[in-house]
Amino acid sequence: MGVIRFLDHPSDVYIEVEADSLEEAYALSGVALYQVMTDVETIEKRESINVEVSGYDLYSLLYNWLEELLYLFDAKGFLGSEVKVDNIGKAGDEFKLKAVVVGEKYDPSKHPSKTGVKAVTYHLMEIEQLDGRCRVRFVLDI
Repeated sequence: MGVIRFLDHPSDVYIEVEADSLEEAYALSGVALYQVMTDVETIEKRESINVEVSGYDLYSLLYNWLEELLYLFDAKGFLGSEVKVDNIGKAGDEFKLKAVVVGEKYDPSKHPSKTGVKAVTYHLMEIEQLDGRCRVRFVLDI
């Protein structure tokens, strides 16, 4: 079972996720992004979006993954309440992630605005896999 923690940071949002697998850790990282923006419990499961991203290592993959979720919100107004990362694997020189994000379009009368996220950063980013667990840390610029 995975856990999301919000850590102390002087000016941005610092998030730590612990999970049983890399896929679960990346999925929970996506949920954490949405939790920063709104109350995830208010997001209904009305629409599914398939997401595929790649990166040259696991750090760039995490960055590109979270940036894609942020893009879905900024460009299409889409908020996710359920995130399922189906696979993270290596294809040639690239790492690839395939996921499904379930949610709905942002409705200000229904989804409370919490904190606006400007960007994902590499600052303090960590990815550790040990003893059958995975821990991910990252900072969101607000």
